[in-house]
Amino acid sequence: MTKTKWALDPSHSSVDFSVRHMMIANVKGTFHNFTATIEADPTDLTSANIEFSVETASVDTRNKDRDAHLVSADFFDAETHPNMTFRTTNIEKTEEGEYKATGDLSLRGVTKQETFVVTFEGQGKDPWGNEKVGFSAEGTLNRSDYGLVWNAALETGGVLVGDKVKINLQIQAAKA
Repeated sequence: MTKTKWALDPSHSSVDFSVRHMMIANVKGTFHNFTATIEADPTDLTSANIEFSVETASVDTRNKDRDAHLVSADFFDAETHPNMTFRTTNIEKTEEGEYKATGDLSLRGVTKQETFVVTFEGQGKDPWGNEKVGFSAEGTLNRSDYGLVWNAALETGGVLVGDKVKINLQIQAAKA
């Protein structure tokens, strides 16, 4: 099969994250505004071209004060760096329907290589005859690698915000 262009279906997709808080719990959040350009044979992603862009100001952790802090210069600096982007540079198949997608992740003016585990979740037609595909992706990044170093020491030892951020994507796309 040849590469096909797929249009992201944002109403059936999500970009979520979690990070340790006070070294005792995980705080979860999501980004509401994101886009993707996908050219792929969904049954073999090794030759796919995938570009993803997330609007950092669309962060939502269900706490307005925390969200305002996250978009400030202490974290995303959304006014200066409105988008976080990812572009694949290499995709290798690890087993049937499973891949390691490596690419350039840019956040807050810093670009680093990151790898995500991608799973092809399936392909089918919706009730209106539109061809759809589903993918999930998971990865972990260190926020300090991107200059997100704000923190506060805890009197019991440790820090308020962990460095490792777990990313989880659920993607549905329609044949363009």
